[in-house]
Parts: sequence; C-alpha cells; structure tokens
Amino acid sequence: MKLIAGLGNVGAKYTFTRHNTGFMLIDSIAINAGLELKDNSRLKCLMTRYLHNDEDYLLIKPTTFMNLSGEAVRAVVDYYKIDISDILIVYDDMSIDLGKIRFRPNGSDGGHNGIKSVIKHLGTPNVARLRIGIGPQPSIPSEVFVLQNFTKDELDKLKETISIAKEGIACYFTKGMSEAQNKYN
Repeated sequence: MKLIAGLGNVGAKYTFTRHNTGFMLIDSIAINAGLELKDNSRLKCLMTRYLHNDEDYLLIKPTTFMNLSGEAVRAVVDYYKIDISDILIVYDDMSIDLGKIRFRPNGSDGGHNGIKSVIKHLGTPNVARLRIGIGPQPSIPSEVFVLQNFTKDELDKLKETISIAKEGIACYFTKGMSEAQNKYN
C-alpha cells in the first residue's frame, strides 16, 4: 500500500489559501476517481482508499492543522504498516514559482512547518515529497502570504499545475523518483 499525504489546514476559511495546495491535490484525485474522503478521528485525518493500475493507495488530509501534520502521517503509517519508501508528501512551497512542481527524495524541511512535523514524527528526513510552487512571495511575512487566498487567475494556473502534478505522481510510483524528477522538475 502507498500513502499520498496532502498537507494543509482544515476549515472553510483555509480552503483556497496557498497553504492548502496539498489538500487541493488530494481533493482533485479523489473527485476524479469518484471517491469521498471520510473523517477518521483516530488517525487524525480525512482519508480514502484509491485503487489505480492495480495499486492500492491511501489518500489523506491531516485534520491536525499544518504544524502538526506529522501526527496524522505517523498514525496512518503505523496503523497500515506503510514503509517509508511508499510515502509521498505533497505540500506548498513559496520558494518555487506558481505553476512549477519539484519532486525530492528527501531533505530538510526548508522552513515549512508541515514537512518539519512529518520529518519529526517519522524520525527521518528521508521521505519523498512533491512540492507545488506558490511563489514568488511578495515582501510580506511568509505566515501572512501562505494564508492568503489564491486570486482567480492564480487558481486557474494552479488547476493546470495540479493536473501535471497528478501525472507526475503516477510517474513517480510507476517509474521512480529519478524519472519523475527528470520529467517534471
């Protein structure tokens, strides 16, 4: 079983904020597959199972808020006995321009509190991630920028990016990190 965890914040006021890009990608996969994410309070997330090309995936959106995302990821990993190599974390990155994506096999948190929590709770920085660009950041504090709603034009561009990201995820899980990086970074 593979895990795709989209990071974001729960609640209607955060739905279209830049920090909810990971949630938006998970929602798009679920909607396209006719799936509904259901609350699993024990595992601290909204989740659904997704069968694609004979592979079983769990799609999750932590309900812990961004800064505690690792609690939900750890709970799901432990409950379903998912190997670290079968996890992909999807989240926003303001150092990458809107419209761009980047696959990474591991690394630091880069100042992102959601991935910082995931690294802390999994006990390793060696977790694959897909960063979706939301930048460039204007000259305002990052905590203000990431909690702003996307403009209509930005949302249109993000929809295209999410479509490409979904292709990239399929490539990553079938052909590996190097192929996904070469084709989509």
